[in-house]
Amino acid sequence: MTLSLKQQMFAVNVAKLILRINEAGYSCTLGEAWRTPEMAEIYAKRGTGIKRSLHCDRLAIDLNLFKDGVYLPQSEAHKPFGEFWCSLNAMNRWGGDFTKPDGNHYSMSDDGVRG
Repeated sequence: MTLSLKQQMFAVNVAKLILRINEAGYSCTLGEAWRTPEMAEIYAKRGTGIKRSLHCDRLAIDLNLFKDGVYLPQSEAHKPFGEFWCSLNAMNRWGGDFTKPDGNHYSMSDDGVRG
């Protein structure tokens, strides 16, 4: 499968996720969806990301979740949406399942390793 096709599938899945979030009575704003390789390297050196981030491939997005106007940064708040995300495609990964949880992170990877 080409990178372009994966990016297209990812975009459709993100649209479905955002609709699900809204249908559940929550709202969201878009966080980081694309990251330059240079920024990924900076984050990796800081310990706040990884050098080979899927954000660099346009296969990851961070969503800021809200309920009644209140920002919900906790991974647990994203859990039902993470489960929905993973149900959309076998390649989808939710950051709440990572060793170091990152609940607002949604990505597509065929290896499940990179975030």
